[in-house]
Amino acid sequence: MLKKVIVAMSGGVDSSVAAALLKRAGFNVKGVFLKLYDSPQFRESEKKAKKIAKTLGIPFLSLDLRKEFKKKIVDYFLKEYQKSRTPNPCVKCNQEVKFGIFLKTAINSGADFVAAGHYARKKGKKLLVAKDKEKDQSYFLYNLTQKQLKKILFPIEDYTKTEVKKLAKDFKIANLVRPESRDICFLKGKHQDFLKKYLKLKPGPILNTFGRRIGQHQGLPLYTIGQRKEIKVPGVLPYYVLKLDFKNNILVVTDNEKDLYRKELIAEKVNWISGQIPELPLKVKAKIRYLHPASSATITKTLAPKTYTLKFNRPQRAITPGQSVVFYQRKEVMGGGTIK
Repeated sequence: MLKKVIVAMSGGVDSSVAAALLKRAGFNVKGVFLKLYDSPQFRESEKKAKKIAKTLGIPFLSLDLRKEFKKKIVDYFLKEYQKSRTPNPCVKCNQEVKFGIFLKTAINSGADFVAAGHYARKKGKKLLVAKDKEKDQSYFLYNLTQKQLKKILFPIEDYTKTEVKKLAKDFKIANLVRPESRDICFLKGKHQDFLKKYLKLKPGPILNTFGRRIGQHQGLPLYTIGQRKEIKVPGVLPYYVLKLDFKNNILVVTDNEKDLYRKELIAEKVNWISGQIPELPLKVKAKIRYLHPASSATITKTLAPKTYTLKFNRPQRAITPGQSVVFYQRKEVMGGGTIK
């Protein structure tokens, strides 16, 4: 009997080619569009995913997860910013929605596996970086557990983006897929505009590193560590956000970019993909945000559960509370956590 795979189809080239490859490999494939948000973009993507599934000759349905997405992702996004933290909603969505609710729903419906168009590789019990280093998405998947990993397939894991686009032509779906987007899926335009719409923003003082007031901020959620633009202070010097003092509603800025560099951070809610806490101290390469280069660091335990201290060999620019820090050894993703 053919193994049943349910593919999360977004209408984009990666998930569409993933579905086509699985069908070609002889799996019993069904496409599912995850309806996450009310917007023209989502409605258009759903239409495209449906057309692509029809072209590939596979069954298709839409799964309405708008309520769950709002509660677990959008509300989380707003709450984190309200607390002057900078969240990563894509990490949270992979954890809670794609490989949380969707995975559970698919397996409960009788699927043997779920599949996604992520650029990441799986080898036995290990999660590895993608063949295409430029497109690697393993950073977003550090919360996966062994139980989840066992049920997930990454059909494009051994292909580069260029090869995936060529495959789309071969499968005659290249003209059907939606254009690529790097934006957060529920945002249109600047995230600050979204925050202004939904959060209560309280203006307050901008202080320099000497404690002197040099301006007024428009609400701490609108700023993030390392930010340079839209800090409205008089003078010609560029200023960078150094600290968000949530308790006193103060924005601290510096005109010396070197002040942004730190060698240490505390990571909380840490997940180890193997399910086992490794022997510590542990030497790793760590990324403090998605497009940040991985840098050598050592992990040691702190007193609180799932909380670790991480010390870099070289100072890192703009370590930001709320962002994810992900740990690698060679090509393996060991795990990660949230910067506290």
